[in-house]
Amino acid sequence: IHNAGLLLDRRILSSDGHELTFATHVLGPHLLTRLLRPRLEASAEARVVWVSSGGMYTVGLSLDDLAWERRAYDGVRAYAETKRMQVVLAEGWATALEGTRISVYSMHPGWAETPGVARSLPRFHRLTARLLRTAEQGADTVVWLSAVREPPKPSGGFFFDREPRTRHLLPWTRESEAQRHALWRLCEALTTRGSEAGNGSVG
Repeated sequence: IHNAGLLLDRRILSSDGHELTFATHVLGPHLLTRLLRPRLEASAEARVVWVSSGGMYTVGLSLDDLAWERRAYDGVRAYAETKRMQVVLAEGWATALEGTRISVYSMHPGWAETPGVARSLPRFHRLTARLLRTAEQGADTVVWLSAVREPPKPSGGFFFDREPRTRHLLPWTRESEAQRHALWRLCEALTTRGSEAGNGSVG
């Protein structure tokens, strides 16, 4: 379950020189999935779940200025952009693992009452406190995707409240096949060394 997350109020770089939101939400999970692939394939049945966010509905897939070197840093935008990338990568991994016993999903937990929301989005938290889900409600679909006996369909799907949902609510957020492949190739290049680059690529 790829659930590590953060929403920053200033631009911070990882130890490898990547913008930290991108490193945490995208590069880290992509690398971990690749490193675990042999173990996952050796399992009788395995699942990979990316915990995304409804915030991804507000943006399309963009690989321009990932390090926020040319733009004024916007932590909410960085969060949404990388959550969109997670949904695209879940689709990519489902394609890469087609024919195996590994299912891959991305999901939206809903807005839950957690310390992270209160700390990162204080104004949003104050305005919506009565409407927020409990942490347990937010975790429900994550647990279900991970533990339900029959792997839900489709692999690569985006889920909310235990149901597959559309990945796009706004027409201008739709990405092209070329953009999806470009994201995959970028993640492979940034997380692999030398001749290993491209291993498990979807093209």
